[in-house]
Amino acid sequence: MSLALDSIIERDPETLGGTPVFAGTRVPFQNLIDCLEAGDSIDLFLYDFPTVSREQVIAVLEAAKRLPGTGPTLMSGQSRTSSRHESERQQP
Repeated sequence: MSLALDSIIERDPETLGGTPVFAGTRVPFQNLIDCLEAGDSIDLFLYDFPTVSREQVIAVLEAAKRLPGTGPTLMSGQSRTSSRHESERQQP
């Protein structure tokens, strides 16, 4: 079952100042990206954010795969945080 991205992610100025959130929740979409980039599992994300359904997560990831330039960054295995920390360690 394929859902449109706008039915999975909402942006409302009254909800977290317009931050994109999972529909029907106050959980920012960015939280999922941050968890995945940190190497956390979908199960851990769902445990931490029980108002988000597994179906929403799978649907948003499927939709993201269809967007140009977004799929490989989710699966690259290196997070922005780890890159930042590596560069800090290399400085004398």
